[in-house]
Amino acid sequence: MTRPSDSSPRAAWRPFDIDANDPHGELVDRSSLSSEQIAEIDALMAALVELRQVEEQLSRASQEYMDLNSTDMRAVHFLMISENRGEVTTPGMLGAHLGLSSGATTKLLDRLEASGHVRRTPHPHDRRSLALTVEPATREAAMSTMGRQQAGRFRAAAALSGEERSTVTRFLLHMAQEISPASQEWAGSRDRGRAGRE
Repeated sequence: MTRPSDSSPRAAWRPFDIDANDPHGELVDRSSLSSEQIAEIDALMAALVELRQVEEQLSRASQEYMDLNSTDMRAVHFLMISENRGEVTTPGMLGAHLGLSSGATTKLLDRLEASGHVRRTPHPHDRRSLALTVEPATREAAMSTMGRQQAGRFRAAAALSGEERSTVTRFLLHMAQEISPASQEWAGSRDRGRAGRE
């Protein structure tokens, strides 16, 4: 007697589907959820993954287009916002925003100035400090990359109703709280273990 081959089509799955990641319910109790509700949550998770992938692709494309790394991009963005608000930014202020030491901030600015992205000039009100400005060509390039990206986010949010925006905002803040490493015991445990061995 021949054994029938298992040729029946299997349901498609995605890497972040809950049944693929937690088949035995060890992490999430979903006994109160229907299969339709689980499918809706899986679809939402898939949309978040797609958004993150697109964000990463756009970030890499912007960095390549402007020939800047991620820290450089954050620096340029901060300087542009400061200029838009009519504020004078010093190297110390930029370093504090980026979480960099004074020496690392100086190296960053040396690199950005040498590549023609940022200019250091005397501070208009403080002789002991310098003022940082973004060069016009860099501002134009950033507006056509990072700026268009941010405008797309705004348009997507503007297309929602006020109630929908409140729901999405509440969801995103709740998710950020749920997955934050700050609330996880294992986060930083490797560093603590390393410190204990030293």
